[in-house]
Amino acid sequence: MMDANVPAPDTADAPVDITDPLTEPSSLGGWSEDITWLDGALVVPPDVSGFQQHAGVVAADGSYVPSGALWRRFRPLTLEPEAVEGPVAELPGRWLWGGVLWAHFGHFLAESTARLWALNNIDGPIDGILFMPKRPRNGENMTNYHKDFFDLMGIDVPIRVTTEPVRVETLIVPGQGFGLGEISAGTQKVRDHFAASFARNIAPEGPDRLYVSRSALGVTKGSIIGETYMEDRLAEEGYEIFHPQAHSMAVQVARYRAARQVVATDGSALHLLAMAQPVNQYLAIIARRQSSALQLLIRHVASFTRADPLIVDALRRSWFPDGRKANKRFSLGELDLTNAAQQLQNYGYITGAANWQNLTDDQVQSALDATGRGWHLKRWQLRRDAELAAAASGAA
Repeated sequence: MMDANVPAPDTADAPVDITDPLTEPSSLGGWSEDITWLDGALVVPPDVSGFQQHAGVVAADGSYVPSGALWRRFRPLTLEPEAVEGPVAELPGRWLWGGVLWAHFGHFLAESTARLWALNNIDGPIDGILFMPKRPRNGENMTNYHKDFFDLMGIDVPIRVTTEPVRVETLIVPGQGFGLGEISAGTQKVRDHFAASFARNIAPEGPDRLYVSRSALGVTKGSIIGETYMEDRLAEEGYEIFHPQAHSMAVQVARYRAARQVVATDGSALHLLAMAQPVNQYLAIIARRQSSALQLLIRHVASFTRADPLIVDALRRSWFPDGRKANKRFSLGELDLTNAAQQLQNYGYITGAANWQNLTDDQVQSALDATGRGWHLKRWQLRRDAELAAAASGAA
């Protein structure tokens, strides 16, 4: 079992000044819990897509405002923008800086919500919340799940996504209190805000046992080979097979709050479960990939629910799609299903581990072929398979 108590990332020998917005945001507070008020600030959205982008907040005197940047792990994803030439639009009123609006569900939950804590920590009304898009091609569009989430947060002011530079009469810039990195635990103010404001009127509703599945998402999103086999075994144990994307966000929250035992493959859905802050719940996360993203997800869940999840580490191999850069997010995980079942039984999630069987090599290949695309193992995986086979042959 992986350790759910994920340590903080290594830092330099010298103490980090968490009050300095040029350093990584910290769940301990510091600049992540500061609020800066700016008159006449300029918001410059990105004009090209990229991992890092020159975009963000510039003060009226032309100085860059680093506390308005989006950080991930040890570096900012938004950097000081280039100077804007010519006249820009004016936005009257008091606006809260929301930061980067992601279209991806998981990144939206983890990175576009990082400043909403200020709604419970500022005096007086605001005229709206101002975002900029992560990808310029998405324009000013908001998805239904964006709108549903903001509704569940009880936000009743306009939300604007700017695609052009705009000068704001008064811009309120909260620090980044949440995100991906050590900050995945969230600051105390972030956790308090979610506890007080998120889905306040959604009561628990649903079964005691829930399996949060990825099998209906399609292989392009990353999943587990033979997940439907695993679903059949869990259904025999009384688990409802739950496909969150097929339900409203309100229904998802109700299910997560009702279930006493949850088994889930690791993925974005668990960010919402953490935000729902269920109590007296036991959660088992089945690792479908070897990725630091899982560790950050664990940090979020453990911090917001105040309970360490069981991490079922039974990953045998990871298959990658042909013809594209190897990205663990899109890999197919091949599990040692008997090992996974035994771990679940050891911790009381199931009783029939003896009924679980591993897929044969032919069944795995058949499942890969059924996707209609090619898959391959990385060289390190092939070496590991050969070493294991040699060890098994020697033992025999």
